[in-house]
Amino acid sequence: MNELTSIWATNKDFFSSKSLSQILAFAGDGKLTDGNRTSKEFRELLGEVPSSMLKTFAEHCLSEKFDCSGFALQDIVNQLGDRLGFRVEYGLYRGRRNEIGYDGIWTSPENGYSLVVEVKTTDAYRINLDTIAEYRKRLVDSGKISKADSSILIVVGREDTGDLEAQIRGSKHAWDIRLISTDALMQLLVTKETLNDTKTIQQINELLKPREYTRIDKLVDLIFKTSKDMLLSDGDQVQIEDQEEDFSVHGGAKRRHKHSEEKVVPVGFHNECIGRVERKLQCALIKQSKVAYANRERSIGIVCANSRTYKQGGAAKYWFAFHPHQEEYLKAFETAYVALGCGSADTVFLVPFSVFAPLLEHMWTTRREDRMYWHVVVYQRNGRYTLSQPLLQKGAVVDITNYKI
Repeated sequence: MNELTSIWATNKDFFSSKSLSQILAFAGDGKLTDGNRTSKEFRELLGEVPSSMLKTFAEHCLSEKFDCSGFALQDIVNQLGDRLGFRVEYGLYRGRRNEIGYDGIWTSPENGYSLVVEVKTTDAYRINLDTIAEYRKRLVDSGKISKADSSILIVVGREDTGDLEAQIRGSKHAWDIRLISTDALMQLLVTKETLNDTKTIQQINELLKPREYTRIDKLVDLIFKTSKDMLLSDGDQVQIEDQEEDFSVHGGAKRRHKHSEEKVVPVGFHNECIGRVERKLQCALIKQSKVAYANRERSIGIVCANSRTYKQGGAAKYWFAFHPHQEEYLKAFETAYVALGCGSADTVFLVPFSVFAPLLEHMWTTRREDRMYWHVVVYQRNGRYTLSQPLLQKGAVVDITNYKI
């Protein structure tokens, strides 16, 4: 753990009272240069802070001129690319002879498509588009990227990019370049963090590719899918209403059972739950979607669900929904957990996914035209917490008390 990440782990309030230039002064020699300790520590810090702090840092780069502000913004933008799901290769701060001077390469792990990224704090000066196009060409010639599956993304600090837009439209490179402001890129990340399914953001990232939108069917489809994702119930925000009958399939046969109609009611203690998980695992966790988190190295994955307390006879009951896309998300990690916040952040269970996954087949499911999910039900009786397994046999449960953190 370096100096900056050590301070972040022990005293987060320190960062709220310091400007970015002051924060950089605590790393190495305080100056960002290629390959030095300061850049290494700064990039590690960016990999651990929440997106709200990335936004604060970016705004400081744009509003306050300080030494290396452009280099700091370059690192922040590359961190945004990382959190949007790209594999990011950082470029150089300063060009070198015989080196390709890109600011970053963002590659989609799904289809291998690459964005050659150029970061500009302002569009007050004309950008030499031929130079940026030459970076891409040299990357293609070196075999680092494919010409057919790559393009250029220019990220500009200010929203007012009219002159640069006109310059791009009038150039021979118009069909190879996309332009976006740092504010819009940040908004894309914020959108990702409100989505339920991480796959939806993969579709949103398609907007960063150059496209001709005379026919807007794909844009309409994207808006529809995104809005549908945002409306998807987490299953950790429900209140019990009238009972209705539904079916769950087990062993090839349909079983009739009752489940509760859902109505979204905020249960807002995710941050507190994740704080407890971070202390337990002794690592910082970065938000990947509305309920999904991962450490900076992407070796640990978490799905965190919350439930309010319901009374059922002499027991307390907690209800969560677990979705197939969450199962797929956790499967991708070497180490994965399901965190269940029961009633408040004071009662959190961190269940290894290797333990949790086999239990899914013995839970009720709800199947609708547009989605399916498992009903995860936890009971508290006599100081013990148990997870219901109704399809195994009537009254079957698994004790999870020892997973409380």
